[in-house]
Amino acid sequence: GGRRGKRDSGGDQGGDWIYGTHAALAALANPKRTCLRIVLSSAAGADLENAVAIACQSVSGRPDPERMDREHLGALLPPGAVHQGLALLASPLANVAIEDILRQSEGKAVACVVVLDQATDPRNVGAVMRSAAAFGASAVVVQDRHAPPLTGTLCKAASGAVEWVPLVRAVNLARAIVSLKDAGFWAAGLDAGAGRTLAQADLSGRVALVLGAEGPGLRRLTRDTCDELLKLPIAEGSDSLNLSNAAAVALYEFNR
Repeated sequence: GGRRGKRDSGGDQGGDWIYGTHAALAALANPKRTCLRIVLSSAAGADLENAVAIACQSVSGRPDPERMDREHLGALLPPGAVHQGLALLASPLANVAIEDILRQSEGKAVACVVVLDQATDPRNVGAVMRSAAAFGASAVVVQDRHAPPLTGTLCKAASGAVEWVPLVRAVNLARAIVSLKDAGFWAAGLDAGAGRTLAQADLSGRVALVLGAEGPGLRRLTRDTCDELLKLPIAEGSDSLNLSNAAAVALYEFNR
């Protein structure tokens, strides 16, 4: 990702602004997050105030919420950020390596990891993380050089999922897939030109679902590293599904 603007990375306080109720409340309840500021819109009602209080209860040392009118609250955030009356300045989450994920999945007969090739849009990556959380995936792996930062836009799109599902940034995606294969994961790449559908493959056990960006799809090296290429049964003549929808369908199919 490119350099973050000061507004998106919390200025000089070493934190990231997280905004939107689901994203902010999940971060507040996460003991792995140090929280520097909690800002509520002066128009926020008792329900939101109570939700903030409940989220803070389980974690010691949370600051008292500040009240601010919407305009001043908006000025703290990137232009166009939809904050829904709540924002917080929080420490970034610690980096998670592929080795950490392999350690956590050791001995599990059933596990699923989502690998995204060249996914650069924070809203798309956030939406995939939301699906990954909903369907119990262990992690989402992205290519470090092109991946968006784990800040406001992505957190908002993930609707809290970044607090539960680790986002692993791999320098070399093909090598990360090989590490997963060595640990007993079957690497299934989604490709519109594949011969078999996901359902026909009857995926089970330990699976790495590998998806490419919309348009270009999987890069050749990524495709060649997969154990098998599979497709989603999409009606003829229709364009491919967007990345997050394809991930949700693939995760549902794996869980079924």
